[in-house]
Amino acid sequence: MKLVIIKYNAGNIQSVSFALERLGVDFTITDQAEAIQQADKVIFPGVGEASTTMRYLHDKKLDAVIRSLRQPVLGICLGMQLLCKHSEENDTPCLGIFDETVKRFEPQPDKKVPHMGWNNLTLTANSWLDPALENKFAYFVHSYYVPVNAHTSSLTEYTVPFSAAMHRDNFYAVQFHPEKSAEAGVLVLQSFLNV
Repeated sequence: MKLVIIKYNAGNIQSVSFALERLGVDFTITDQAEAIQQADKVIFPGVGEASTTMRYLHDKKLDAVIRSLRQPVLGICLGMQLLCKHSEENDTPCLGIFDETVKRFEPQPDKKVPHMGWNNLTLTANSWLDPALENKFAYFVHSYYVPVNAHTSSLTEYTVPFSAAMHRDNFYAVQFHPEKSAEAGVLVLQSFLNV
């Protein structure tokens, strides 16, 4: 299996790489369109700011490459948000795979933003995730979220219920960081490798 991690200005490429190495998975990190398109599976990581990242993807023509992919693609954290149509973060048009708007958490007296920490997962009936992940805890670091929608595969709650994972066609996505989620993260990566 040829697995590719899309190389761009994402802050978590190294930790995703380490997680895959621990699983014994071979992969390539590249920003070359042809290599990405010829991969069997693609990981679209992400830690950063939406508008800067979308500008970078557009300048490198990676936005068009990602939209054109027909093999399984996994968006992680900001990668998941950028697969949506729009983000409230600096009013950013995104890739439009999921017809959703990414919203900012409203701080509350007992809930700070960004949301940082471990939350449990509730899987939906049609989830692509391993059933063993039901009620397991995953690690989140984010200020923006995707509301629960028809493509939600797993949800959790922080000030409001939101999508912890999504799926549409060949696109899979998680808001949390599987590479920092210990045993649950291993199950998530294996779920994707097995789709």
